[in-house]
Amino acid sequence: MLLKHFFLGKIAHSSYILAGKETCAVVDPQRDVEMYIREARALGLTITHIIETHLHADFVSGHMELAAATGATIYAPKSGQCKFPHVPVSEGDAITLEDMELRVWETPGHTPEHVSYVLIDYARGEDPIGVFCGDTLFVGDVGRPDLFPGRAEELADKLYHSLHDKLMTLPDYCEVYPLHGAGSLCGRSMGAKWLSTIGYEHRYNPALQLKDKAAFIYSLTHDMPPAPDHFARCTDINRGGPALMSSLPSLAELKPPQFEQRMTDPDIQVVDVRSYAAFSAMHIPGSWHLDLGGNFPTFAGWVLPTDKKFLLVSDDFEDALSANLWARRVGVDNIVGCLYGGMVAWVMSGRKISDVHLISSEDLHEQLLGSKPITLLDVRSPLEFADNHIEGAVNIPAPDLRTQYARLDRDKPVVIICSTGNRSSLAASILARHGFRQLQNVAGGMTGYSVAGHTHTCSMDICLDAVDSRYLEA
Repeated sequence: MLLKHFFLGKIAHSSYILAGKETCAVVDPQRDVEMYIREARALGLTITHIIETHLHADFVSGHMELAAATGATIYAPKSGQCKFPHVPVSEGDAITLEDMELRVWETPGHTPEHVSYVLIDYARGEDPIGVFCGDTLFVGDVGRPDLFPGRAEELADKLYHSLHDKLMTLPDYCEVYPLHGAGSLCGRSMGAKWLSTIGYEHRYNPALQLKDKAAFIYSLTHDMPPAPDHFARCTDINRGGPALMSSLPSLAELKPPQFEQRMTDPDIQVVDVRSYAAFSAMHIPGSWHLDLGGNFPTFAGWVLPTDKKFLLVSDDFEDALSANLWARRVGVDNIVGCLYGGMVAWVMSGRKISDVHLISSEDLHEQLLGSKPITLLDVRSPLEFADNHIEGAVNIPAPDLRTQYARLDRDKPVVIICSTGNRSSLAASILARHGFRQLQNVAGGMTGYSVAGHTHTCSMDICLDAVDSRYLEA
């Protein structure tokens, strides 16, 4: 038996190749599947099985891509009622892969149809060696049960039993192979490791220390991180069978006149994926800003309207291709072109630009001590805001500004702050689309403001800006 782990940053997704001597299975694949095919080829293996633990909410799965490329059989939960060719599995079923067996345990809670696969390697023994537990159990956390409106308590109850009556009955030495790690919004506060054991989680996982079921349910149905919009879409996309990426539009490179012409279409919108510093200096009026260097896929799936098509502005064509791929991984399949030559070509052709005024932590501090009225808008999550914020700030998370912008006064300067400058730049782009003109973005966000000594450092584990921690050191 050989187990290979694959990790996709930004959305913190783990997938696996489980291999024998001649054949292998891919467990919970990401949408772009070439790395699995390359790895199997390098190992001299044939991909024969595609295993799904559940209908993923935070990303579009690669089961259709991989089946089309390899002819492998897809195995998915029977209760998921999937509409593509597959083998439906439920409690008591078993999947054989050479000397290995994957026993199906139904473990609902994170989603209603969730299953786990208990792995036995008969070449070594008859005891479970590991479990592919999807989003039921993580390192240091458990799956959130609040993604289905009106069903949070019901699913939290099911999750309690899936954990205590099933997974925790496995041997302490049994390895845990979760679907997500630190940075994912499928839980509250996951560990950064991709692997653990039942015994270690049983002893040290905070959620599993809540033996009282009522306390467990309360913990998982209150003060959870916000769920992005695409979490409500990806499940159905995966159930129906995602479109093959080869069938999606290619990314056309458009020179400024062509780009501007396409912008006259009311169904076309512009997304700028450069850094917030570059966007602030100059951008095409009306653009969304989603920094490719930040948590781009999460916010692309969260805020971009599903009934529009998009044109990209990036530093170069490779960044445009990368943004398009990340967008497709979360089900945004309607990017149709990018600006050839970027903003340099745009301004060299004499076309209009807008900007957002960047200010430093010291600039903000001086404004707060001054007499000029401003609105200080904190666009972090409510949990981050509760942990540490500037007195007098208004808290509206950046994605919520799409509908809550009217709470703010357009005639008053709005100073926007997040953790780093990324989400506040997205917020600025949203407000500008709604007619706000006196906008300032705090470069460095609350991180810089805290380091400057004006408030204490945020202790939250989850930072949606997803910036490399090397840049956050004092």
